[in-house]
Order: sequence, then C-alpha cells, then structure tokens
Amino acid sequence: MGDGALWCAALQLGLMRPTNPPTLRQRRLGAELRKLRERAGLSSTAAAAHFGFQQTRMSMIEAGRYAVSADRVRAMARAYACADDELIDALADMTGGRTRGWWDEYREYLPASFADLAELEHHACALRVALVMHVPGLLQTLDHARAVIQAGAPTYRAFEVEHRLSHRMKRQAVLHGDRAVPYAAVIHEAALRMQFGGADTVRGQLRHLLEMSELSNVTIRVIPFSRGAFPGTGQPFDYVLGPVPQLDTVQLDAAHGCQFVDAEAELAKYMALVERMEESALGAVETRDFIHDPLRSM
Repeated sequence: MGDGALWCAALQLGLMRPTNPPTLRQRRLGAELRKLRERAGLSSTAAAAHFGFQQTRMSMIEAGRYAVSADRVRAMARAYACADDELIDALADMTGGRTRGWWDEYREYLPASFADLAELEHHACALRVALVMHVPGLLQTLDHARAVIQAGAPTYRAFEVEHRLSHRMKRQAVLHGDRAVPYAAVIHEAALRMQFGGADTVRGQLRHLLEMSELSNVTIRVIPFSRGAFPGTGQPFDYVLGPVPQLDTVQLDAAHGCQFVDAEAELAKYMALVERMEESALGAVETRDFIHDPLRSM
C-alpha cells in the first residue's frame, strides 16, 4: 500500500486528523522504527497486535504520518530488543507533534525539499560539504547567491528569486550563535574562479570566505587545480551528521531538486568520499593564503 493509500485509510479509520504531509525528520523517525522492527523479525501486523492497536496505525507510524511519544518509542525499542541506548535516546528526541520552524513559511512557495534541508541543518550535530563549481550555500554572500539563483534553469520570476534568496540567507543562521554547528567545507579552486555577478561580487564573496574561515566552528579547505585528479564525480553533496551515525543523512544536489540519502552503504560511500577529498585539499591555513591569490589578481 502506497503512502497516499495509507493516508486515506487512516483518515477513514479516524486514526489521525488531516495535517500537512510529514517532514523529512518525521519520515526518518518512522523509517528507523521500521528498521528496528524488521531486524527483530516481526511483521507490522504482529507488532501492532503487541502494542494493542490496528496494523494501519503501525503503517502510519512507520510512514511518519502518525505522531508517537518518546515513551512509545522506548517501548517499541524494548519490544524490538534494541540494546543501543544512544540510538534509542536519539529517536526519542525526534518524537512528538510537528514543531514549526522558520522554514515552514516557505512550504507554500518552494519545493518541500527546501524546508526539509533547512530542518535537517537545524538539527544537525555537524556538517561536512564538498563542492566543485559553486561556493556552498551556507557560505554565500547575498549578491553571490542572487547571481547563482538568477543563473539557474528554468529562469525564475523576480518573486521566486527572492523566496529562494531569503530562504538561503536564513539557513546560514546555523553557523552562528550559541548553537553554531561545526561546519567543514571542501571547495575546488574552480568555485573560487567562477565569475558569478561580476568582479565586485566575486571580490565580496572571496572576502566573505576569508571572514567565515576565521570562525571557530568553520573550516574551509580548497583543492587547487594543481592537485590534478581528485576523488568523486564533482557532484555537490552535504554530509549531515546526526547524534548517532545511524541517523546521518546525505543531501545531494540535482537538476530536479534535493535528494536525501540515508542507506547505510550510501552513507559509508559518501563519508569515504568527503574524507578523501579533504585529504586532497590544502590545510585550513594554506587555504586562507590561497584565497588571497584570486583576490590579488582581480
């Protein structure tokens, strides 16, 4: 039964009131509970019977469409013989009703993945990103971000550009304040040389990178052209670290929008990739010196 059919069935059975579709965080909680059940060798019908509710509710819980309490999650983990206390605590922290964040105001104007990415970054324990042709969104200046968005395809109307621009700028708050997220970015020299917005915008962006690199929670490293071949295909990605490795997530940029990956094998692949790219890059201090070079040549 697909998510749409489960949604309708649950409404007809009175299991839940109509609400907005589940967020990425809610879907992830449900998926992790399903993994625990499957590892325990229990069917959804048998698990539902154990807890005294209908199988449809179990399906909705595992689809992220039915809110569960922290106590319920702990009870499910016990029933599934999960002995990983750190994972159980992390899952319990993901429970409860949907908490609105600033990103929810954009759900009416932007694809759902934009809000999901902002929520993911908000709850991240650390961020590791790798890009070749672009400066990371969390490190972009307003002028640089505007030029990048305006260069996108299809061409966005003025108000669409502003929605994307304000969303990107608000995301950057995770790098500042008392709860600033540890952030490590690997950027290829090509991204420093791209002429988005003209010379003044490029100079402003490079100076901003230098300023951001001085923050205690931010590490920026550049792979120079002189290093030659480097690992990876050049696809930009964000590796978002959760409170435990099982809750890590990779966000991939693609022409059709964001894609989120959390399969164990995929996480291992992208972690190895970002580590190898970091090995190919200059150190943080060398990178700051290196960024001064294109500034001097402009």
